[in-house]
Amino acid sequence: VQLQASGGGLVQAGGSLRLSCAAPAHIFSTYAMAWFRQAPGKEREFVAAIIWNSNTWYGDSVKDRFTISRDNAKNTIYLHMNNLRPEDTADYYCAAGQRVGISAVRSPEAWTVWGQGTLVTVSS
Repeated sequence: VQLQASGGGLVQAGGSLRLSCAAPAHIFSTYAMAWFRQAPGKEREFVAAIIWNSNTWYGDSVKDRFTISRDNAKNTIYLHMNNLRPEDTADYYCAAGQRVGISAVRSPEAWTVWGQGTLVTVSS
């Protein structure tokens, strides 16, 4: 597993969590990176993406609540999640991809490297 996601846990509605995803240097420096999530019985859903120049994209359901960022010194991306809702409960996956077109950012098929999931549970 080349991408190591961490930071999931149990939080009450309205709370915050920060997820981390560490990548090897050769991936972090040349790939776009993203977060997806998957709840039981649902399809994998795009959450956020960031490219090397820090341009970002967000899924409609998390926009204005979640922030994706990168720390180039640590080869790590973060997902800062605020005002969490029970419907945010899911396994969260980080992903990396080369030459991901803007029109394909939200498609899981565009991302070629995946980490293991980290579970986020939001209680009401």
